[in-house]
Amino acid sequence: MTKEEVLIEALPYIQTYEGKTFVIKFGGAVMVDENLKQTFAKDVTMLKKLGIHIVVVHGGGKEITKIADAFGVETKFINGLRYTDEKMLEAVLMGLCSLNKEVAGLITKNSGNAIGLCGTDAGLIKAKPIQSEVDLGFVGDVVGVNTSLLELLVKHEMIPVVAPIGMGERGELYNINADTVAAAIAIALKAEKLVYLSDIEGVMVDGARVPSLNKTQADALIAEGKIYGGMIPKVQSAFEAIQSGVKKVHFIDGRIKHSLLLEVFTSDGVGTEITDETEVARFIAHAIESEHNGKN
Repeated sequence: MTKEEVLIEALPYIQTYEGKTFVIKFGGAVMVDENLKQTFAKDVTMLKKLGIHIVVVHGGGKEITKIADAFGVETKFINGLRYTDEKMLEAVLMGLCSLNKEVAGLITKNSGNAIGLCGTDAGLIKAKPIQSEVDLGFVGDVVGVNTSLLELLVKHEMIPVVAPIGMGERGELYNINADTVAAAIAIALKAEKLVYLSDIEGVMVDGARVPSLNKTQADALIAEGKIYGGMIPKVQSAFEAIQSGVKKVHFIDGRIKHSLLLEVFTSDGVGTEITDETEVARFIAHAIESEHNGKN
């Protein structure tokens, strides 16, 4: 495509998303590669400059493991979650706080005006111990989000960058999965998009990326064993977010340069978008009605 065609294709998306809220989960290999981190900061800043409200939630698994190793703290994962005792919680706090300021600084350096937040700030993330058959220590789940704080910051042209730590009723701290925090914030804000930016290409079936997926299609692919393993809970949680008010959920590969912009502003995108069937049906009905009125 020529530069002119790219800009023309992006225009209707820019008009549609102006004033809407995107929650972006930033994690995986993208957080390690310096060039990709810079690209992410530029992309997020551009989205903000185009009038889109942005909230970023970041992970930090590799940094936490590195700090834990340095202090001689054993890293254990149970059902995909990091076992977090008091010593591991210290490593989690050190790792996430360091990364939080780094990510906020990168965005601000690119004129994005970001502010780093921990989930404990002003009761941003209210938490409780996660329900589990085995003891996971201080691993939590989200029970509430202080949307007033996020809305206030966004109103004043800031990009909140959130580290996934929550606080319990008695002030105890909890390590929470970043995907879970991103979904909870997106639901609380009734976000237009929840974007998981990591090092996976999207939902893959028979070696090919699926550009768009609704629940009926996803259920069939899971039943056939074509969506399997760790992707099943990711897809299921995406539909839970949509059923709770999020318009669309995207899984995109942050290793592709400017993948965030390509997914948002092009018709084909570069990842997988999870959609609500009723929204698709409404869109088709509207298109048919418009065509009919045009003929008349």
